[in-house]
Amino acid sequence: MDHTNVSLDSLILKLHDVQGVKFGTFKLKSGIISPIYFDLRVIVSYPSLMNEVSRLLFLRAKEAGVIFNSVCGVPYTALPLATIICSQNDLPMLIRRKEAKDYGTGRMIEGKIHPGETCLIVEDVVTSGSSVFETAEVLQKEGLKVTDAVVLMDREQGGRARLAKDGITLHSIISISKLLDVLLEAGRIEAEVAQSVRRFIHENSTFRPTEKNGSPAAKKPCKSLSYEARVQLPHIHPMASRLLRFMKEKQSNLCVSADVTDAKELLEVADTLGPLICMLKTHVDILHNFTPDVTSRLSKLADKHSFLIFEDRKFADIGNTVKHQYEGGLYQIASWSHVINAHAVPGSGVVKGLEAVGKPLDRGCLLIAEMSSQGSLATGAYTQAVVKMADDHSDFVFGFICGSRISSKPEFIHMTPGVHMQSGGDSLGQQYTSPEEVICKKGSDVIIVGRGILAAADRVTAAEAYRKAGWESYLKRLSLTN
Repeated sequence: MDHTNVSLDSLILKLHDVQGVKFGTFKLKSGIISPIYFDLRVIVSYPSLMNEVSRLLFLRAKEAGVIFNSVCGVPYTALPLATIICSQNDLPMLIRRKEAKDYGTGRMIEGKIHPGETCLIVEDVVTSGSSVFETAEVLQKEGLKVTDAVVLMDREQGGRARLAKDGITLHSIISISKLLDVLLEAGRIEAEVAQSVRRFIHENSTFRPTEKNGSPAAKKPCKSLSYEARVQLPHIHPMASRLLRFMKEKQSNLCVSADVTDAKELLEVADTLGPLICMLKTHVDILHNFTPDVTSRLSKLADKHSFLIFEDRKFADIGNTVKHQYEGGLYQIASWSHVINAHAVPGSGVVKGLEAVGKPLDRGCLLIAEMSSQGSLATGAYTQAVVKMADDHSDFVFGFICGSRISSKPEFIHMTPGVHMQSGGDSLGQQYTSPEEVICKKGSDVIIVGRGILAAADRVTAAEAYRKAGWESYLKRLSLTN
């Protein structure tokens, strides 16, 4: 008999007994709805269970041959676990604060620090690995080395791979696969519940591996579905359908970002490049000579050349405020812009406010899930929450501003900014990606190009080059997935 497995099976059943693991419908911190939830804070009320978990965490580190000089628990659930480990094994302990004190020493790490030594991180549950990574960063700033972390439960959603990328090896006692197997065999859960959890874990990975050049690896594009086929989908948003038709008819997945400050130049860009694009992205509030006549003339050019107008307003306020910003004021955006976009930071209220104005006018909204600027915080769990918000409001939201395909639903349009023939970046943190990488490798639908066209000596020639590159990349993607 394998006594180790018996011990783990017993631990899993005990965790279930004390409701440290629950099944049902739970909203996670990221906003995602999960069929499983871990509440391991409860074990502080069960001393024998807490001692057992602490013993197994220490044993896991020793079995893995981890060499360390001190221990730090991720606040807050892992703090008592780290305390027991250190107390029972006569090890120095460090405490990481979540916020620095505004009095006294103001330190983020409490305890005696010996720069150059190695600290083992202890955690209760790892999903994306972000909490472990944040703790490691604070320790490393103090001159400590962090090479390993031990965790009670690995949710198997990419945390291990993400930490490995950052040079930290994760050692877990229990995986979610093991937990489901034990609970299923013990009759604690039904097969349908286990299947639901496994499906959720598979579909909600928090880590996207990188390619050799350091960029996010491509996700497979919508297999076998052309733009034309997606128009026929039963639940396609009218604005998505219209855009896809333009793309097919004009053989163009090019959106030009018309970041110009003169109204005359904006109209000139719309008229000369209109035949080559499927969408024109505007920043109407940077025009120094704006009048209502500008948007009226812009709308006529959109009809003439069959492209959509996308006002890049990036709404990011409470619902009542964005409602007024969208329908009123000087620009009256809803009266002329087919498409607008919004940040998800304020919560679903921002979409509801915009929807109240835009839906009756048959407008559509894109949610900003990722940004092309260096150091953007729109990543990971935030991006997942944006996808969930789009699912919940798909009668108005029809797609995303993102770096690559983030939803498997072909009804959603993915549009990627920061596209340039040559990948790279500028001095202000803008990151550029080539049309082929965006469309063919990363599975996006529309390339958004600004300076690559506007700064060209011949804008029409440059736009045609981008149109051709984007369309050929799309055809190549189709050939690779059929």
